[in-house]
Amino acid sequence: MKEIPNLNYLSQFSRGDKSFEERMMGIVKSEFPTEKEVYYSNFQQKNYKLAAENVHKIKHKISILGLEKSYEIATNHENSLREGHIALASDFDEILQTISDYLETF
Repeated sequence: MKEIPNLNYLSQFSRGDKSFEERMMGIVKSEFPTEKEVYYSNFQQKNYKLAAENVHKIKHKISILGLEKSYEIATNHENSLREGHIALASDFDEILQTISDYLETF
């Protein structure tokens, strides 16, 4: 079962400050598409060390969106990429798509 993004973590972190939450989500919405694009570019070019750095940046968005299992997968994918392994790429693709879909509706 796929995780569903939520604002629980952000709500806790902001202590109910809606203005802060809106600013954070604005940052996520503006940065995520570019970070995703750069990740795919590095991945397709088999530049796995740079792709691992991209995953590291994206993990912050994953945690803001309350995706705990996805965060764990992203961490494992990041570590695997550093070793040149891509076994978790399709799982990470699903996470990226889930986030993209969510941000379109936000």
